[in-house]
Amino acid sequence: MIQRIQSIYLLIAAVISGGLTFIVSLWTNAKATTIFSMDLFSGVSMFEKMTPILFFISALLSLVTIFLFKNRQLQFVLGRLNILINLFLLVLLIYLSQTLSGEALVSEKGIGMFFPIIVILLLVIANKAIKKDEDLVKSVDRLR
Repeated sequence: MIQRIQSIYLLIAAVISGGLTFIVSLWTNAKATTIFSMDLFSGVSMFEKMTPILFFISALLSLVTIFLFKNRQLQFVLGRLNILINLFLLVLLIYLSQTLSGEALVSEKGIGMFFPIIVILLLVIANKAIKKDEDLVKSVDRLR
Protein backbone atom coordinates (compact mmCIF):
# COMPACT_ATOMS: atom_id res chain seq x y z
CA MET A 1 0.00 0.00 0.00
CA ILE A 2 1.99 2.91 -1.28
CA GLN A 3 -0.57 5.54 -0.22
CA ARG A 4 0.36 5.18 3.46
CA ILE A 5 2.97 7.66 4.60
CA GLN A 6 5.23 5.02 6.15
CA SER A 7 5.39 3.28 2.77
CA ILE A 8 6.69 6.48 1.23
CA TYR A 9 9.36 6.79 3.93
CA LEU A 10 10.36 3.15 3.49
CA LEU A 11 10.51 3.54 -0.30
CA ILE A 12 12.77 6.59 0.01
CA ALA A 13 14.99 4.66 2.45
CA ALA A 14 15.18 1.76 -0.02
CA VAL A 15 16.10 4.07 -2.89
CA ILE A 16 18.83 5.73 -0.84
CA SER A 17 20.27 2.44 0.42
CA GLY A 18 19.91 0.52 -2.81
CA GLY A 19 20.45 3.04 -5.53
CA LEU A 20 22.17 6.20 -4.46
CA THR A 21 25.00 4.50 -2.60
CA PHE A 22 26.24 3.04 -5.87
CA ILE A 23 26.04 6.40 -7.66
CA VAL A 24 27.29 8.82 -4.98
CA SER A 25 30.85 8.50 -3.69
CA LEU A 26 31.68 7.48 -0.14
CA TRP A 27 35.03 9.25 -0.02
CA THR A 28 37.97 10.44 -2.08
CA ASN A 29 41.35 9.24 -0.94
CA ALA A 30 44.65 11.14 -0.94
CA LYS A 31 45.46 9.97 -4.49
CA ALA A 32 42.26 11.68 -5.73
CA THR A 33 40.60 8.33 -6.38
CA THR A 34 36.87 8.40 -5.78
CA ILE A 35 35.61 5.38 -3.84
CA PHE A 36 32.07 4.13 -4.41
CA SER A 37 30.25 1.42 -2.51
CA MET A 38 30.77 -1.14 -5.30
CA ASP A 39 34.53 -0.47 -5.23
CA LEU A 40 34.68 -1.89 -1.72
CA PHE A 41 34.00 -5.42 -3.03
CA SER A 42 37.58 -5.46 -4.29
CA GLY A 43 38.91 -4.44 -0.86
CA VAL A 44 41.23 -6.62 1.14
CA SER A 45 39.45 -6.62 4.48
CA MET A 46 36.20 -8.33 5.34
CA PHE A 47 34.80 -5.01 6.59
CA GLU A 48 35.23 -3.39 3.18
CA LYS A 49 33.44 -6.28 1.46
CA MET A 50 30.63 -6.20 4.02
CA THR A 51 29.71 -2.55 3.41
CA PRO A 52 27.95 -2.88 0.01
CA ILE A 53 26.25 -6.06 1.21
CA LEU A 54 24.80 -4.21 4.21
CA PHE A 55 23.58 -1.40 1.95
CA PHE A 56 21.82 -3.98 -0.24
CA ILE A 57 20.33 -5.82 2.77
CA SER A 58 19.00 -2.52 4.13
CA ALA A 59 17.35 -1.68 0.80
CA LEU A 60 15.87 -5.15 0.46
CA LEU A 61 14.55 -5.10 4.02
CA SER A 62 12.91 -1.72 3.42
CA LEU A 63 11.19 -3.02 0.29
CA VAL A 64 9.99 -6.17 2.05
CA THR A 65 8.66 -4.08 4.93
CA ILE A 66 6.52 -2.03 2.54
CA PHE A 67 4.61 -5.11 1.41
CA LEU A 68 3.90 -6.35 4.93
CA PHE A 69 1.23 -3.70 5.50
CA LYS A 70 -1.28 -6.26 6.78
CA ASN A 71 1.02 -7.30 9.62
CA ARG A 72 1.95 -4.03 11.34
CA GLN A 73 3.76 -5.69 14.26
CA LEU A 74 6.14 -7.50 11.91
CA GLN A 75 6.53 -4.30 9.92
CA PHE A 76 7.53 -2.48 13.10
CA VAL A 77 10.03 -5.20 14.10
CA LEU A 78 11.62 -5.25 10.63
CA GLY A 79 11.91 -1.46 10.77
CA ARG A 80 13.82 -1.72 14.04
CA LEU A 81 16.04 -4.45 12.60
CA ASN A 82 16.76 -2.21 9.63
CA ILE A 83 17.67 0.63 12.00
CA LEU A 84 20.16 -1.67 13.74
CA ILE A 85 21.66 -2.71 10.39
CA ASN A 86 22.10 0.93 9.43
CA LEU A 87 23.65 1.78 12.81
CA PHE A 88 26.15 -1.05 12.29
CA LEU A 89 26.75 0.22 8.75
CA LEU A 90 27.38 3.73 10.06
CA VAL A 91 29.90 2.47 12.60
CA LEU A 92 31.54 0.38 9.89
CA LEU A 93 31.84 3.35 7.53
CA ILE A 94 33.32 5.51 10.27
CA TYR A 95 35.81 2.76 11.11
CA LEU A 96 36.77 2.33 7.46
CA SER A 97 37.18 6.04 6.89
CA GLN A 98 39.50 6.32 9.88
CA THR A 99 41.65 3.28 9.11
CA LEU A 100 42.19 3.76 5.38
CA SER A 101 45.72 3.70 4.11
CA GLY A 102 46.93 7.20 3.40
CA GLU A 103 44.57 8.84 5.86
CA ALA A 104 47.44 10.80 7.34
CA LEU A 105 47.00 12.99 4.28
CA VAL A 106 43.81 14.90 3.88
CA SER A 107 41.00 12.98 2.21
CA GLU A 108 37.53 14.19 1.34
CA LYS A 109 34.48 12.41 2.72
CA GLY A 110 31.58 12.12 0.31
CA ILE A 111 27.88 12.51 0.91
CA GLY A 112 27.56 8.72 0.79
CA MET A 113 28.97 8.55 4.31
CA PHE A 114 25.82 10.27 5.60
CA PHE A 115 23.34 7.96 3.88
CA PRO A 116 22.98 5.59 6.85
CA ILE A 117 22.05 8.57 9.05
CA ILE A 118 19.40 9.72 6.58
CA VAL A 119 18.04 6.17 6.26
CA ILE A 120 17.90 5.80 10.06
CA LEU A 121 15.89 9.02 10.33
CA LEU A 122 13.48 7.86 7.62
CA LEU A 123 13.06 4.48 9.32
CA VAL A 124 12.37 6.09 12.70
CA ILE A 125 9.69 8.31 11.14
CA ALA A 126 8.20 5.27 9.35
CA ASN A 127 8.14 3.30 12.61
CA LYS A 128 6.32 6.18 14.33
CA ALA A 129 3.70 6.14 11.57
CA ILE A 130 3.35 2.35 11.84
CA LYS A 131 2.91 2.65 15.60
CA LYS A 132 0.30 5.37 15.07
CA ASP A 133 -1.64 3.10 12.69
CA GLU A 134 -1.46 0.22 15.15
CA ASP A 135 -2.75 2.41 17.98
CA LEU A 136 -5.60 3.62 15.77
CA VAL A 137 -6.64 0.06 14.91
CA LYS A 138 -6.49 -0.96 18.57
CA SER A 139 -8.65 2.00 19.60
CA VAL A 140 -11.26 1.13 16.97
CA ASP A 141 -11.26 -2.49 18.13
CA ARG A 142 -11.89 -1.34 21.70
CA LEU A 143 -15.01 0.52 20.64
CA ARG A 144 -16.65 -2.58 19.15
